[in-house]
Amino acid sequence: MDIIQKYFPHLSAMQQQQFAQMEEVYRYWNEKINVISRKDIDLLYERHVLHSLGIAKVISFKPETILLDVGTGGGFPGIPLAILYPKAHFHLIDAIGKKIKVVNEVIQTLRLSNVKAEQKRAETVSARYYDFIVSRAVTRSKPFFEWVWNKVSKNSFNTLDNGILHLKGGDLTEELKELKRKHRVFHLSDFFEESFFETKKVVYLPMGKK
Repeated sequence: MDIIQKYFPHLSAMQQQQFAQMEEVYRYWNEKINVISRKDIDLLYERHVLHSLGIAKVISFKPETILLDVGTGGGFPGIPLAILYPKAHFHLIDAIGKKIKVVNEVIQTLRLSNVKAEQKRAETVSARYYDFIVSRAVTRSKPFFEWVWNKVSKNSFNTLDNGILHLKGGDLTEELKELKRKHRVFHLSDFFEESFFETKKVVYLPMGKK
Protein backbone atom coordinates (compact mmCIF):
# COMPACT_ATOMS: atom_id res chain seq x y z
CA MET A 1 0.00 0.00 0.00
CA ASP A 2 2.90 2.40 0.71
CA ILE A 3 3.97 2.25 -2.91
CA ILE A 4 0.55 3.53 -4.04
CA GLN A 5 0.67 6.47 -1.63
CA LYS A 6 4.23 7.19 -2.75
CA TYR A 7 3.03 8.02 -6.26
CA PHE A 8 -0.56 9.03 -5.50
CA PRO A 9 -0.29 11.03 -2.24
CA HIS A 10 -3.63 12.84 -2.49
CA LEU A 11 -6.02 9.90 -2.10
CA SER A 12 -9.20 10.37 -0.11
CA ALA A 13 -9.80 8.33 3.05
CA MET A 14 -12.21 6.12 1.07
CA GLN A 15 -9.67 5.52 -1.69
CA GLN A 16 -6.97 4.67 0.84
CA GLN A 17 -9.31 2.19 2.49
CA GLN A 18 -10.25 0.57 -0.83
CA PHE A 19 -6.65 0.22 -1.97
CA ALA A 20 -5.62 -1.16 1.42
CA GLN A 21 -8.44 -3.71 1.32
CA MET A 22 -7.37 -5.05 -2.08
CA GLU A 23 -4.61 -7.26 -0.66
CA GLU A 24 -6.90 -9.09 1.74
CA VAL A 25 -9.66 -9.69 -0.79
CA TYR A 26 -7.29 -10.81 -3.55
CA ARG A 27 -5.40 -13.16 -1.26
CA TYR A 28 -8.69 -14.71 -0.15
CA TRP A 29 -10.06 -15.26 -3.65
CA ASN A 30 -6.72 -16.21 -5.19
CA GLU A 31 -6.61 -19.23 -2.88
CA LYS A 32 -9.92 -20.36 -4.36
CA ILE A 33 -9.57 -19.24 -7.99
CA ASN A 34 -6.08 -18.45 -9.22
CA VAL A 35 -6.18 -15.10 -11.04
CA ILE A 36 -2.74 -13.85 -9.96
CA SER A 37 0.39 -16.00 -10.09
CA ARG A 38 1.63 -17.28 -6.72
CA LYS A 39 4.92 -15.41 -7.06
CA ASP A 40 3.12 -12.15 -7.87
CA ILE A 41 0.56 -12.10 -5.06
CA ASP A 42 3.21 -10.82 -2.63
CA LEU A 43 3.96 -8.04 -5.12
CA LEU A 44 0.31 -7.23 -5.79
CA TYR A 45 0.64 -3.49 -5.29
CA GLU A 46 3.70 -3.03 -7.49
CA ARG A 47 3.06 -5.48 -10.33
CA HIS A 48 -0.71 -5.20 -10.60
CA VAL A 49 -2.12 -2.17 -8.82
CA LEU A 50 0.60 0.40 -9.54
CA HIS A 51 1.15 -1.03 -13.01
CA SER A 52 -2.55 -0.48 -13.74
CA LEU A 53 -2.30 3.06 -12.39
CA GLY A 54 0.44 3.79 -14.92
CA ILE A 55 -2.42 4.82 -17.20
CA ALA A 56 -3.28 7.55 -14.66
CA LYS A 57 0.17 9.06 -15.22
CA VAL A 58 -0.72 9.47 -18.90
CA ILE A 59 -4.24 10.86 -18.50
CA SER A 60 -6.53 11.97 -15.70
CA PHE A 61 -10.02 10.82 -16.65
CA LYS A 62 -12.72 13.45 -16.32
CA PRO A 63 -16.06 12.68 -14.62
CA GLU A 64 -18.48 10.68 -16.79
CA THR A 65 -15.69 9.14 -18.89
CA ILE A 66 -16.75 5.65 -19.98
CA LEU A 67 -14.06 2.95 -20.20
CA LEU A 68 -14.01 -0.65 -21.40
CA ASP A 69 -11.36 -2.95 -19.90
CA VAL A 70 -10.83 -5.83 -22.33
CA GLY A 71 -9.41 -9.10 -21.00
CA THR A 72 -9.51 -7.75 -17.46
CA GLY A 73 -8.35 -11.03 -15.89
CA GLY A 74 -8.46 -10.42 -12.14
CA GLY A 75 -9.67 -6.85 -12.66
CA PHE A 76 -6.60 -5.06 -13.96
CA PRO A 77 -6.27 -2.28 -14.94
CA GLY A 78 -9.99 -1.58 -14.42
CA ILE A 79 -10.41 -1.92 -10.65
CA PRO A 80 -7.44 0.25 -9.55
CA LEU A 81 -8.47 2.90 -12.09
CA ALA A 82 -12.08 2.74 -10.89
CA ILE A 83 -10.92 3.43 -7.32
CA LEU A 84 -8.83 6.37 -8.49
CA TYR A 85 -11.63 7.77 -10.69
CA PRO A 86 -14.91 7.18 -8.83
CA LYS A 87 -16.82 9.53 -11.16
CA ALA A 88 -15.83 7.62 -14.30
CA HIS A 89 -17.66 4.47 -15.45
CA PHE A 90 -15.91 1.14 -16.02
CA HIS A 91 -17.07 -1.96 -17.92
CA LEU A 92 -14.76 -4.94 -17.33
CA ILE A 93 -14.96 -7.97 -19.60
CA ASP A 94 -13.14 -11.29 -19.83
CA ALA A 95 -13.93 -14.50 -21.69
CA ILE A 96 -13.19 -16.66 -18.62
CA GLY A 97 -16.12 -16.91 -16.23
CA LYS A 98 -14.17 -17.78 -13.08
CA LYS A 99 -12.07 -14.64 -13.44
CA ILE A 100 -15.21 -12.51 -13.72
CA LYS A 101 -16.56 -14.23 -10.60
CA VAL A 102 -13.50 -13.02 -8.66
CA VAL A 103 -13.78 -9.55 -10.18
CA ASN A 104 -17.42 -9.27 -9.14
CA GLU A 105 -16.56 -10.36 -5.60
CA VAL A 106 -13.84 -7.71 -5.43
CA ILE A 107 -16.22 -5.06 -6.79
CA GLN A 108 -18.81 -5.98 -4.16
CA THR A 109 -16.31 -6.08 -1.28
CA LEU A 110 -14.77 -2.73 -2.20
CA ARG A 111 -18.23 -1.22 -2.84
CA LEU A 112 -17.35 0.06 -6.27
CA SER A 113 -20.58 1.47 -7.67
CA ASN A 114 -18.93 2.71 -10.87
CA VAL A 115 -17.91 -0.74 -12.17
CA LYS A 116 -19.71 -3.62 -13.86
CA ALA A 117 -18.05 -6.87 -14.95
CA GLU A 118 -19.25 -9.46 -17.45
CA GLN A 119 -18.07 -12.69 -19.01
CA LYS A 120 -17.84 -11.57 -22.61
CA ARG A 121 -15.48 -11.47 -25.56
CA ALA A 122 -14.55 -8.09 -27.05
CA GLU A 123 -15.93 -9.08 -30.45
CA THR A 124 -19.41 -9.51 -28.96
CA VAL A 125 -19.59 -6.04 -27.39
CA SER A 126 -22.03 -4.06 -29.51
CA ALA A 127 -21.85 -0.71 -27.70
CA ARG A 128 -20.02 2.11 -29.48
CA TYR A 129 -20.01 4.75 -26.75
CA TYR A 130 -16.74 4.10 -24.89
CA ASP A 131 -14.32 6.97 -24.54
CA PHE A 132 -11.32 4.72 -23.92
CA ILE A 133 -10.47 1.04 -24.23
CA VAL A 134 -7.89 -0.09 -21.67
CA SER A 135 -6.07 -3.39 -21.41
CA ARG A 136 -2.94 -5.13 -20.14
CA ALA A 137 -1.00 -7.04 -22.80
CA VAL A 138 -3.94 -9.11 -24.01
CA THR A 139 -2.47 -9.57 -27.49
CA ARG A 140 -0.44 -7.73 -30.12
CA SER A 141 -1.55 -4.19 -30.81
CA LYS A 142 -2.76 -4.69 -34.40
CA PRO A 143 -5.30 -7.48 -33.73
CA PHE A 144 -6.35 -5.76 -30.51
CA PHE A 145 -7.05 -2.56 -32.43
CA GLU A 146 -9.11 -4.51 -34.96
CA TRP A 147 -11.23 -6.02 -32.17
CA VAL A 148 -12.10 -2.75 -30.48
CA TRP A 149 -11.69 0.28 -32.74
CA ASN A 150 -15.40 0.46 -33.65
CA LYS A 151 -16.50 0.59 -30.00
CA VAL A 152 -14.99 4.03 -29.35
CA SER A 153 -17.08 7.21 -29.38
CA LYS A 154 -15.94 10.01 -31.69
CA ASN A 155 -16.90 12.68 -29.14
CA SER A 156 -13.76 13.40 -27.10
CA PHE A 157 -13.75 15.58 -23.98
CA ASN A 158 -10.62 14.44 -22.09
CA THR A 159 -7.12 15.88 -22.52
CA LEU A 160 -6.33 13.05 -24.95
CA ASP A 161 -8.61 12.20 -27.86
CA ASN A 162 -10.66 9.04 -27.35
CA GLY A 163 -8.83 5.83 -28.14
CA ILE A 164 -6.92 2.84 -26.78
CA LEU A 165 -4.57 2.84 -23.78
CA HIS A 166 -2.69 -0.45 -23.84
CA LEU A 167 -0.28 -1.48 -21.06
CA LYS A 168 2.60 -3.33 -22.71
CA GLY A 169 6.12 -4.52 -21.95
CA GLY A 170 9.37 -5.30 -23.75
CA ASP A 171 10.60 -4.29 -27.19
CA LEU A 172 7.59 -3.13 -29.22
CA THR A 173 9.46 -1.99 -32.34
CA GLU A 174 8.16 -4.66 -34.74
CA GLU A 175 4.73 -4.83 -33.14
CA LEU A 176 4.13 -1.11 -33.54
CA LYS A 177 5.37 -1.18 -37.15
CA GLU A 178 2.54 -3.62 -37.90
CA LEU A 179 -0.02 -1.06 -36.75
CA LYS A 180 0.61 1.49 -39.49
CA ARG A 181 -1.35 3.97 -37.39
CA LYS A 182 -0.54 7.07 -35.41
CA HIS A 183 0.43 6.13 -31.86
CA ARG A 184 2.34 7.40 -28.89
CA VAL A 185 4.40 5.42 -26.39
CA PHE A 186 4.72 6.50 -22.76
CA HIS A 187 7.50 4.86 -20.73
CA LEU A 188 6.42 4.03 -17.19
CA SER A 189 10.06 4.30 -16.06
CA ASP A 190 9.57 8.07 -16.50
CA PHE A 191 7.01 7.96 -13.68
CA PHE A 192 7.98 5.02 -11.44
CA GLU A 193 11.51 4.30 -10.20
CA GLU A 194 11.12 0.57 -9.40
CA SER A 195 13.08 -1.76 -11.71
CA PHE A 196 9.88 -3.64 -12.66
CA PHE A 197 8.85 -0.65 -14.77
CA GLU A 198 12.06 -0.36 -16.81
CA THR A 199 10.47 -2.03 -19.85
CA LYS A 200 6.81 -1.20 -19.14
CA LYS A 201 4.91 1.17 -21.39
CA VAL A 202 1.50 2.62 -22.17
CA VAL A 203 0.74 2.57 -25.89
CA TYR A 204 -1.85 5.20 -26.82
CA LEU A 205 -3.75 4.90 -30.10
CA PRO A 206 -6.13 7.77 -30.84
CA MET A 207 -9.11 6.75 -32.93
CA GLY A 208 -9.60 8.14 -36.39
CA LYS A 209 -5.99 9.20 -36.89
CA LYS A 210 -3.76 7.16 -39.19
